[in-house]
Amino acid sequence: MGLIEIEARVQAACERVGRARESVTLIAVSKVQPLERVEEVLQAGHRVFGENRVQEAEGKWPAFQEKFGKVDLHLIGPLQTNKARAAMELFDTIQTLDREKLATTIARLAQEMGECPGLFIQVNTGEEDQKAGVLPREADGFIEMVRKLDLPVKGLMCIPPVEEEPSLHFALLRKIAERNGISGLSMGMSSDFETAIGLGATHIRVGSAIFGERTAPHG
Repeated sequence: MGLIEIEARVQAACERVGRARESVTLIAVSKVQPLERVEEVLQAGHRVFGENRVQEAEGKWPAFQEKFGKVDLHLIGPLQTNKARAAMELFDTIQTLDREKLATTIARLAQEMGECPGLFIQVNTGEEDQKAGVLPREADGFIEMVRKLDLPVKGLMCIPPVEEEPSLHFALLRKIAERNGISGLSMGMSSDFETAIGLGATHIRVGSAIFGERTAPHG
């Protein structure tokens, strides 16, 4: 499909609901993509990317940023507390804040480092056992706790269950954000980003539709 077609679809989705194109940030999800595919998207001028793992990003982005200049990097995969410092040094935004221990670690490191990436709180809107994220009924309390740590809560993020209607989950995330005065909504992927834009997404995470199907490394 490619970047040009996705850009056109994002533009059309924004126009349908009367939104400005610049109100939606397109995150190109480059996890486990061959470096040459990532380089093609960089050469096309795109500068916002998402990665799932700190280690993979560390092996890829310093060299790319040396060649192409500053890139806006989002961590969209689970973050272990022992990787928090490395994540904070590399990423501009961490979208997967989901537990108190991680929040207190980030707060401590932010004090030491004198700066902190933008933070999105991951909400497990489908209440799936295998998925990370704060449960919807616990989201308000968690947001309050994170704010008391003086951390920059920029938005909320969700990954709807595969077999359920995504719009229900997007609407739930939006409702939680609105009642907590949060403006950022990271929701929508390759298969449903147009629906997400219609429901207020400020960030959409598109991988395979831009790069082609992922090829996970062997071993």
